[in-house]
Amino acid sequence: MIVPAATTHVSEVHDRLRRFMDDYVYPIEADVHAYREHPQTRWKEYPRLEELKVMAKAAGLWNLFLPESEHGAGLSNLEYAPLAETMGRVDFGSEIFNCSAPDTGNMEILARYGTPALQAQWLGPLLRGEIRSAFAMTEPAVASSDAANIEARIERDGDSYVINGRKWWTSNAPHPRCALYILMGKTNATAPRHMQHSMILVPANAEGVTVVRPLSVFGYEDGPHGHGEVAFCGVRVPVGNLLLGEGRGFEIAQGRLGPGRIHHCMRLIGLAQRALEAMCRRAKSRVAFGIPLSEQGVVRDMIARSACEIDQARLLTLAAADKMDRDGNKNARDLISMIKIVAPAMAQSVIDRAIQVHGGGGVSQDHFLARAFSYARQIRLADGPDEVHVMALARHLIRQYAPAPAAASACR
Repeated sequence: MIVPAATTHVSEVHDRLRRFMDDYVYPIEADVHAYREHPQTRWKEYPRLEELKVMAKAAGLWNLFLPESEHGAGLSNLEYAPLAETMGRVDFGSEIFNCSAPDTGNMEILARYGTPALQAQWLGPLLRGEIRSAFAMTEPAVASSDAANIEARIERDGDSYVINGRKWWTSNAPHPRCALYILMGKTNATAPRHMQHSMILVPANAEGVTVVRPLSVFGYEDGPHGHGEVAFCGVRVPVGNLLLGEGRGFEIAQGRLGPGRIHHCMRLIGLAQRALEAMCRRAKSRVAFGIPLSEQGVVRDMIARSACEIDQARLLTLAAADKMDRDGNKNARDLISMIKIVAPAMAQSVIDRAIQVHGGGGVSQDHFLARAFSYARQIRLADGPDEVHVMALARHLIRQYAPAPAAASACR
């Protein structure tokens, strides 16, 4: 496994994290999933997770994200990458260390753009793990891959804003401790296209907020956090809940989605690595047509190609993390687009091969692979579908390598 050079401190943190995963997280994985899939406990928190969170805090394994922030662990994106990989090997792993989406992205928004009052009200409890949050952007009635299509209305009325709209794929919305939505909506329909939208904080218990239903992903409801369809009907919040100012929603979104995208890629690389390891063990232990699967050429090809693809995606993700650290998120946007195109598709392919080597068991609840495949596939849509990133990356590359010709002089 290729990892970046690390300081003694970061190496020590990573060692502690791996030991914590080995000692406490992997052993309860099957129990957590059984608890979350049972009809009577699907939307409740697995009791022992809170105990593990307390232990993670005590072990100094808490809020490991947020580079260059007084609120985080002081790690750069490059230093955080292998830690995120390790946490991502289990679908609920990041949650134990308060490093799970969408809370991480929301905490970054509040740390960057929230007023001191909003930070005290919302960021503090999120950093302490006392509440959960949701990010309400995508809408069922429009093609939200083009975020300028978003129609939810945020209208000024005296000392308040009134919000009307319907959102979906709002992860964490059904969670019993979800206390806050960060909502993107339209404040000025006549402004330039990318200055029409704003972001605002909406308490989950505000009058007019209704979780209409949880949405399943390939049959998984992903309780207790889930992915909700949420109606906002005449929801009134204070003017001070608007972030940064009217018309600056896209600016905030870009600040949030860059780190969110790379974190998804880091976690998926960890999940793909785990699938490769499981594929190797399965191939070694199973015999078909008189020889172990590990000695059959087609299986060896699957294993070798998977290892190559994982390290290719890992190196590209590390390059993006380093670029973000050195030059800022905006200047790393092409690399962020590249990893968002590459890493989820890579993970999907590797996990699919691991399922094939596991046979019928691979699609059952006896292994983590079916759930992992579902996660990898959905991330090809989350935070922008593949096609949007391909389009944006190609546009930037064409501008770089084939700039528009200078205007011809009228005098010759």
